Amino acid sequence: MVDNRQYRNIEGTYLGFDFGYKKIGVAVGETITVTASPLQTIRSINQSPDWQILSRLIKEWKPTGLVVGISRKMDGTDNPVTPRIIKFCNQLEGRYQLPVFKQDETLSTFEAKQMLFDDVNVTATKLWEVQDQLAAQLILQSWLNDHIKG
Repeated sequence: MVDNRQYRNIEGTYLGFDFGYKKIGVAVGETITVTASPLQTIRSINQSPDWQILSRLIKEWKPTGLVVGISRKMDGTDNPVTPRIIKFCNQLEGRYQLPVFKQDETLSTFEAKQMLFDDVNVTATKLWEVQDQLAAQLILQSWLNDHIKG
């Protein structure tokens, strides 16, 4: 993994990820505008990432780096999913030879659900389809806000 402090002011496109056992939310962001947008939700295959779709996204967007949300409990200790997220980070770095940045994602999925359900009044079915890509957007936006200086 990369030390976030050494990568300030690197221009380009970044992909953000909200990793889950069943699906992975993906967002895209730009350093020029310092904004992130939801991109898509990728369903996992037997609780493993769909590397074919991820490879297509990497090829299509040609990101400068990747940002992955790291899930931890409110007290800062690891959740049961945290080791799987770290493994996903290592796999991304090894497969694509891109810097992978870790971003705290505490409550990002909860926040995404609240935004969608309360503010936009989406149905439960639609919520399940898009909540992870919105969580990825929140993760990536937080990283851009914290690490890219305008």
